[in-house]
Amino acid sequence: MSTYRLSTLLSPGAVAVVGASPRPASLGRAVLTNLREAGFKGQIGVVNPRYPEIGGFKTVGSLAELSFVPDLIVITAPPRSVAKVVAEAGELGVAGAIIISSEMGRGKGSYAEAANRAARKSGIRLIGPNCLGIMIPGVNLNASFAAHMPRRGNLALISQSGAIAAGMVDWAAVKEIGFSGIVSIGDQLDVDIADMLDFYAADLDTRAILLYIEAVTDARKFMSAARAAARVKPVVVVKSGRMAHGAKAAATHTGAFAGADAVYEAAFRRAGMLRVYDLRELFDCAETLGRVSAPRGKRVAILTNGGGIGILAVDRLVELGGEPATLSADLHKKLDAILPTSWSGFNPIDITGDADAERYSATLSMLLADPDNDAILVMNVQTAVASPRDIAREVIRVVGEERVRRTLFKPVFAVWVGAEEAVTHAFDAASIPNYPTEDDAVRSIMNMVRYREAVQLLTEVPPSLPKDFDPDTETARAIVEKALREGRTWLDPLEISGLFAAYQIPMIPTLAATNAEEAVSWASSFLSQGVTVVVKVLSRDIPHKSDIGGVVLNLTSVEAVRVAVNEIMARAAKLRPNARLEGVMVQPMILRPKARELTIGIADDPTFGPVIAFGQGGTGVELIDDRSLALPPLDLPLAESLIARTRVSKLLCAYRDVPEVKRSAVALTLVKLSQMAADLPEIRELDVNPLLADESGVVAIDARVVVRPPERKFAGLGNSHFAVKPYPTEWERHLTVKDGWRVLARPIRPDDEPAIHEFLKHVTPEDLRLRFFAAMKEFSHAFIARLSQIDYARAMAFVAFDEITGEMLGVVRIHSDSIYESGEYAILLRSDLKGKGLGWALMKLIIEYARSEGLHYVCGQVLRENTAMLRMCRDLGFETKTDASEPDILNVRLPLTEEAARAAGSA
Repeated sequence: MSTYRLSTLLSPGAVAVVGASPRPASLGRAVLTNLREAGFKGQIGVVNPRYPEIGGFKTVGSLAELSFVPDLIVITAPPRSVAKVVAEAGELGVAGAIIISSEMGRGKGSYAEAANRAARKSGIRLIGPNCLGIMIPGVNLNASFAAHMPRRGNLALISQSGAIAAGMVDWAAVKEIGFSGIVSIGDQLDVDIADMLDFYAADLDTRAILLYIEAVTDARKFMSAARAAARVKPVVVVKSGRMAHGAKAAATHTGAFAGADAVYEAAFRRAGMLRVYDLRELFDCAETLGRVSAPRGKRVAILTNGGGIGILAVDRLVELGGEPATLSADLHKKLDAILPTSWSGFNPIDITGDADAERYSATLSMLLADPDNDAILVMNVQTAVASPRDIAREVIRVVGEERVRRTLFKPVFAVWVGAEEAVTHAFDAASIPNYPTEDDAVRSIMNMVRYREAVQLLTEVPPSLPKDFDPDTETARAIVEKALREGRTWLDPLEISGLFAAYQIPMIPTLAATNAEEAVSWASSFLSQGVTVVVKVLSRDIPHKSDIGGVVLNLTSVEAVRVAVNEIMARAAKLRPNARLEGVMVQPMILRPKARELTIGIADDPTFGPVIAFGQGGTGVELIDDRSLALPPLDLPLAESLIARTRVSKLLCAYRDVPEVKRSAVALTLVKLSQMAADLPEIRELDVNPLLADESGVVAIDARVVVRPPERKFAGLGNSHFAVKPYPTEWERHLTVKDGWRVLARPIRPDDEPAIHEFLKHVTPEDLRLRFFAAMKEFSHAFIARLSQIDYARAMAFVAFDEITGEMLGVVRIHSDSIYESGEYAILLRSDLKGKGLGWALMKLIIEYARSEGLHYVCGQVLRENTAMLRMCRDLGFETKTDASEPDILNVRLPLTEEAARAAGSA
């Protein structure tokens, strides 16, 4: 239900506490006390039939006896009575309830299930159960049992742990950091992390969002909300349970490496969220985000009066992937003019131990004006020569003046070693992030850099895939379905070869033999060409052949092949007596001495669905433990990013007499694997090890594939097993408009950005004004990226192309509301193509899509002067109504269901 009724729940006009108690140590008393002491301006009601008065408030026996209808109720009553309270509240029209009560149970027959069932009947939203409550400083609302009320600010905290939320409040009070809201969501019976992300992403009072997560329930909903939020503001997440080892029992290497936390890491990265690993980092990020914007790059200038601490800061900066800013000749000359001859002469800029406030001020001013750094770290080690307080005061003055002077201000961070409380308070008041050690400061700076890079990856335009990549999905599906019909879960090597050929993934030729003589016959064809041979055991029950000596390399004669086959079969029968031995595989020996051994694969996570793995291959893959994961679907930049996160990526470069690997071939193979996962949900696990990669490309040497009947993980049409909804191929259409003109209409893609730029050149300023309700003079990359990079889980845009010229002709889009009841449409055509029936065809297509998605209405806003659009809307069956606040705008709405049509007719 997303943000439905959350605005009222989080900013209520009236609140009632159900289960309040006069007992000093009770939850009900604590909540009531907090409501009063926070200064909530609305009405407060107290429901408890056992007492006439609690804490100065007159009580009533039930919600119905209150003289007003509360917008929000806080329930601290016993678990068995919660469902009844929720039902009563729903009948009265209450918007939301916070269930503080714990021990509600889970699943069918539990108190929690009964409360949820009651809530769904009326649409009342539930936060909890088993939660701390909520604190919204902007409306003086403290509906929690926390010990303190936070000050007002621009950070939102969403936490699955009440203790973490309470701890953040206490820490923020010391650091003078405020919050737009703190929401402890508890067991997420109704309102979940995704709902709150959607709410705070749209909240104008929230600058950044902090998350504490223990587990995600609906991964697609979470990913959709997280990606949308991260596009507009920083989202920082800390997750507990990093040491889970549940996936170690998986059969393939890939499954063994796809541990739960590694998949969460991949999900956070794909969403553009900044992950930190402990509360200290979360606190530091909160401080940084609450005071400054992220640096525009990773070049950091370090100003210090102590050489040792400066060098430590540089070491940590480089270790975390940052760059010490280079001092240009011009800057060096300027610094020489104001600093002692003994200054360091490089970054870190050590202005020597006797530096006073004036020296700090002059140097900092030069660094702020220097274009060759993106952030500045100012550090001070206390000496008897100069007052740390005076130096801090001067730094604050320079930074303040610079902020007034410049629109794009580079962030400044401070470390005052052993600083007295007055200094840290002064920095806090001046919104300069400050830390006790250089390690804390550098870590926070680089966290901000990582956030900036994650957002850039979200909006990057991927290059188009090669036009000749056209997988043979029909053949691939036939291979998988045959195995499933036969009751098998492992594909045999010949089937794997066929599968890989269908997706144009190069693989070593493989022939199967049931006995030694047949193997000799196959091997002869290779040996006669001067190619040596490899023989491997063939058994669906022995996935790791080398474990039993089931691989013999570099065989040079038919006799050697015969001996190897007999020995392999004997060894397999002895060491795996219950395994089904189907024979052996015969392959040519691949001699690529400069090739790197890699591994790629697919694993199936119970929460997030398929994940793609990449790393260093070979028989020691588990010991080396060099893998990275990514959620599909992948494009080439995402595949490159996946590769870059491994240690083996450095070995792909040229070194000594070893040429550089053709990285584009490795990345493209990962994209092909991603497409395979999208097309064939039956593939639960896939492991290629090794994948040989060198300057000529890649070739798969050995692979294992596990197949099972597909499961529907996520709701919706089309692909239901990816947490990130992939490109919906099923919605590609060929439309015929007036005069038999054929156009291709398909869902928009990120790589359409250049075509959109060109398309907009063919739209008149007047048509742009009618579309955007304002004059549009230019279109930035960020603006067009938002148009072309959509989340198919919550929006759709169809672009029309001329099938002959490839030119973009028009676009129609729809974005669903927060409860997925209605979708708002928008349409724009080339100005020279009006009257050809293209607009009508695109509107019919978007209506068809909305109906298939289960929306009840398609709606929109049209300027009254846009008569052509209004005429088409009326012809399509839209109702029209003048907007109550904007008489120049008409609201149009088309009912898509019989129920919606009846409701519209009775309105």
